[in-house]
Amino acid sequence: MDLTTRLSPSAIRQRTTGPLILELDLTEGLAESHPTEPIAALLALRRTRLLEVLDGLKRASRDPRVRALVAKVGGGRIGLAKIQDLRDAIIDFRESGKLTVAWTESFGEFTRGNLPYYLATAFEKIYLQPTGTLGLTGIAVEQVFVHDALAKLGVDFQSAKRYEYKTAADALTETGFTEPARQTAQRLAASIAEQVAAGIEQGRGKTPEQARELLDRGPFLAQQALDEGLIDALGYRDQVYDEVRRYVGSEATLQYVGRYVRARALAELPRRATAAREPHVALIYAQGAIRQGRAARGPVGGSNGIGSDSLTGILRAVTADERVRAVVMRINSPGGSAVASDTIWREVVRARAAGKPVIVSMGDVAASGGYYIAMSADVIIAQPGTLTGSIGVIMGKPVLADLFGRVGVATDTVAEGANATMFSASHPFSDEDWSRINAWLDAIYTDFTAKVASGRGLTPEQVDELARGRVWTGADAKANGLVDELGGLQEALAIARRRAGLSPSAPVRVFPRVSPFEQLRPAESSEARPAAARLSPLAALAGGAFSEGWGAFGQLAAAAGMPSAGPLMMPGLWKIS
Repeated sequence: MDLTTRLSPSAIRQRTTGPLILELDLTEGLAESHPTEPIAALLALRRTRLLEVLDGLKRASRDPRVRALVAKVGGGRIGLAKIQDLRDAIIDFRESGKLTVAWTESFGEFTRGNLPYYLATAFEKIYLQPTGTLGLTGIAVEQVFVHDALAKLGVDFQSAKRYEYKTAADALTETGFTEPARQTAQRLAASIAEQVAAGIEQGRGKTPEQARELLDRGPFLAQQALDEGLIDALGYRDQVYDEVRRYVGSEATLQYVGRYVRARALAELPRRATAAREPHVALIYAQGAIRQGRAARGPVGGSNGIGSDSLTGILRAVTADERVRAVVMRINSPGGSAVASDTIWREVVRARAAGKPVIVSMGDVAASGGYYIAMSADVIIAQPGTLTGSIGVIMGKPVLADLFGRVGVATDTVAEGANATMFSASHPFSDEDWSRINAWLDAIYTDFTAKVASGRGLTPEQVDELARGRVWTGADAKANGLVDELGGLQEALAIARRRAGLSPSAPVRVFPRVSPFEQLRPAESSEARPAAARLSPLAALAGGAFSEGWGAFGQLAAAAGMPSAGPLMMPGLWKIS
């Protein structure tokens, strides 16, 4: 088609009024939030964002122009909870009577493809390239243990925890799963397998027994997957799109979901300008490890974890804003600093006391410190595949005396104060050191569990059964009372609107809303919006962004493979696939 044809009145009319086929490319994964810094926002223009997709599919389900959705799945890893957010939105779109098609070259190539296929089961039709495979292999929880390798180097590691399920240091202190760690891993694998099998059962019309058996018998070659009814057809991209066009009509226009959403957002700019002055819901993203101080901007504007000063500044701003009637906090965090987590917890309590309902939407992980900042919310919502809980605390240090001796390194110390060398890596903890450490761990654990009991309406005995460092899936957390509802970000926003007495279409505004000028000029006070701004890249490099939750021991903790953000960290460097 030449330029004259593309700009003809009939072609323009067709693009603006004709039928649409929405496209979704998930091979590069999904971004969670929209960057607030100008450079990062510019670089992220091409990235697909979760809320954008959810809003787009919700809008498209009611748009008579939109006839079908075709999505390429596989490729970049998307976490299980985000996949479940997507599945819910796709199923709702599908129930509006519109065609949904998933296609891929391969669900894993000589590797697992469980999660991409689980996402595909939400679609009406699934296409697989004839040379592809379906890596339906079952669920595994893997962890690497380096204790013996460190011992060969002359490195010992000492740690203490509250309690037996808090296994963050096990990779350094053990040679395999301890019994509590194995129990946790087995239950996580079983819960996730149950969820994947349920997706196969519902999406592919199988019985529970058939779905579980298929999970045990994979992987499958493309023809085998077709014979088993796990996919609908074999085909290449051009064949898939030809089939969709035959169903919808050859005159249909292809459009990415993101472009579809942005095109309608431009048309609504006048209304959006007035909406900023209307009562609305504030959406706050809390992503990454939790540390004291401000979060940092990377060299190109990206965020670097959760800074307690930054997040509490946002919470104070929305609490003071009369237009904000409710708050949704989207948490994706494995935890970090205990002190920073407690600082954020306090501002959540204050927001609620000011009459602002606070709803937490958990993403892929909201555990340990990530659960700490969620536990006082009015409502906690998680997806079945969210990893949460891990209510516990851990402390430790590497002991490098043997290594130093082997390589001829000497240390010498001049100290004032009986405990000045307590955290030195050149010698083990003394009995007096352990006494202090255990008292510290007990104090943090007691405070953490008491706040869980208060926030969740549980007895101390019930909390102790659920805590002790154990990680739960969202499905299990809902069953045991750590989570209120199962669902995603859209459900959290709907609950926030209801709790605030707003209409179902009340606007949602992402905070912080700080202009580039406000980011540059100093804040007037700690309660002004610019106080929520992140550290600049230069300040981050100078050390401001890396104030570790371990204090003076932070660099050693990081070097030894400990969770460098702090003692309230989800246990284990697990790979679930």
